[in-house]
Amino acid sequence: METERHVRLFRNGRNQAVRIPREYELPGDEAILRREGDHLILEPLRPAQGLLAVLAAMPPLDDEFPDIDTDLRALDDPAL
Repeated sequence: METERHVRLFRNGRNQAVRIPREYELPGDEAILRREGDHLILEPLRPAQGLLAVLAAMPPLDDEFPDIDTDLRALDDPAL
């Protein structure tokens, strides 16, 4: 794939627009546009994932968790 391509800017109502060539198409229907100096950076907006999907994608934890409640009083202890 080419890393650079000449494109034309045009007006779409009051907005300036650029036609993105097929080889540079982004997935989805939305993107994030930000400016860094003289550069415009266009990134695809990833669909939001639910917490369960994020947790399922994480690698399993193999660490042993410390027993942190050994020195705590019982919840029904009247000395609280």
